Amino acid sequence: MSACWPGVEFGYDVPLIGKELNIVSQIFIRLVKTIIAPLIFGTLVVGIAGHANLKQVGRMGWNSLVYFEVVSTIALFIGLGAINISKAGWGVQVPPEMLQGDLPQVQTQNVHDIILHIFPENIAKSIAEGQVLQIVVFSILFGIAVAMVSEKYRNPIVKFSESLSVVMFKFTNIIMMFAPFAVFAAIAYSVGHMGLNVLVNLFELLATLYVALIVFLLVVFLPVILILKIPLRKFLKAVAEPATIAFATTSSESALPRAMENMEEFGIPRKIVAFVIPTGYSFNLDGTTLYLAMASIFVANMAGIHLSFETQVVMMLTLMLTSKGVAAVPRASLVILLGTAVSFGLPTWPIFIILGIDELMDMARTPVNVIGNCLATVVIAKWEGEWVPEPRIKSV
Repeated sequence: MSACWPGVEFGYDVPLIGKELNIVSQIFIRLVKTIIAPLIFGTLVVGIAGHANLKQVGRMGWNSLVYFEVVSTIALFIGLGAINISKAGWGVQVPPEMLQGDLPQVQTQNVHDIILHIFPENIAKSIAEGQVLQIVVFSILFGIAVAMVSEKYRNPIVKFSESLSVVMFKFTNIIMMFAPFAVFAAIAYSVGHMGLNVLVNLFELLATLYVALIVFLLVVFLPVILILKIPLRKFLKAVAEPATIAFATTSSESALPRAMENMEEFGIPRKIVAFVIPTGYSFNLDGTTLYLAMASIFVANMAGIHLSFETQVVMMLTLMLTSKGVAAVPRASLVILLGTAVSFGLPTWPIFIILGIDELMDMARTPVNVIGNCLATVVIAKWEGEWVPEPRIKSV
């Protein structure tokens, strides 16, 4: 979108007004969040009950988790390698204002909590709190139940769900007319709120993250695209808008409806798009995973603590487990980062520094999360033999 650079200019020239524009992007994010639950529910129920192929649902689930784990593990070690090469954090002069205030109160998560968090206790509560994975689990179970009843009872539910998904895609188109204004406002707010000076003090950390993410795109995503013979230009066109929305709003959720619609137009069956992308929001956050690897070592570097290679590998293995399934927890990356620091005896004060520029780093990692989930739909569709390279015609 062309609203990014005007937003930077506006936020830099008129920071006082730029700081007040956050409400515009927040309105956009709120409107998008109203789409997510009914869209996921409608598309998943149609995909499962409309085809009544429960074996395929199980196979897609297994294949998705294997792919997610392989790619996110590579992301971890790319982040580890990048931070060790740049040595960001060693000798950085910390601005005093970045050490003021308190860390947000977060509740650490153990394995028991992570597993429980996957399953909804009240679907209305899950929708209200934006718990994407819980909505997915409920929709899958509901779709399976619908597929198991007689045709007399199944058909009305399937037709309703299909109508619901079509209407929600139209609703998405209406909301996305507001997207350029939201992008402009979000960028103007970020620049007006933080200014550009913060880049000077912590440029090394920011540069390391951005370079590492570019390397990840080139050595992981690009080979996957070439091996599967995915038309690169068409794929980039399909992911450009959702990635831009994610970059500006620093919210993966805000890009979810458009990402789902664009991947369906790209030729991915709706049932696969509806299953893979929402599930990936909890298990396939490649940009966030890479960031966590860097941030964990950065905390040690800031404190002047040298971690052995063996300790760093154990830390990555820990992150591999703890970074799964908690995406819907508020400040999930902070929960994981704090827990990792405590587990390995690291101080928590360097996390203040990370929080000071977290929004700028979030702008980088969130689009990678979105692109990764879009690519995952193509991979799974290819494995299922259901990818139609020709763009699909939009439903009326």
